[in-house]
Amino acid sequence: MTQRQQQPLTLIEVEALARSVHEGQTDKAGRPYAEHLAAVAEGVRVRGGSPEQQAAAWLHDAVEDHALSHEWLESAALPQSVKDMVLAVTKRAGEPLEVYAARILATPGALLVKEADLAHNADPVRLSVLDGPTRDRLSAKYAYVRSLLGLPTP
Repeated sequence: MTQRQQQPLTLIEVEALARSVHEGQTDKAGRPYAEHLAAVAEGVRVRGGSPEQQAAAWLHDAVEDHALSHEWLESAALPQSVKDMVLAVTKRAGEPLEVYAARILATPGALLVKEADLAHNADPVRLSVLDGPTRDRLSAKYAYVRSLLGLPTP
């Protein structure tokens, strides 16, 4: 008897999983991390992103933040395209931003996920609660990554 393949997780299940594994985490401004994930997923949706891109948006920081392991992602009941996008937008320790950007550009669908992530990260309201040096450092970093990705300045 052959083993039945797992059904892929639905977008609602991916959202619930992401909210669960990031439970108790906060962003640099002290807000619940799930707010950032929701904003990125919504940013992908309103930019015309597919359900797979929306799923990747919900999971975009899970491996980087060690909320989920690389091994979990490899074996997850997710389309390969979602796994590829999540890994593409996962910044690796010590990795030059130029290498990171090249991987995003080389992965179908990942650019839209990163665009929505950068848009939320660079939101002036979010940045306004940070101290000046942190705000300036992050703003410069986000602008540089946007330039590497060929994205216009907001």
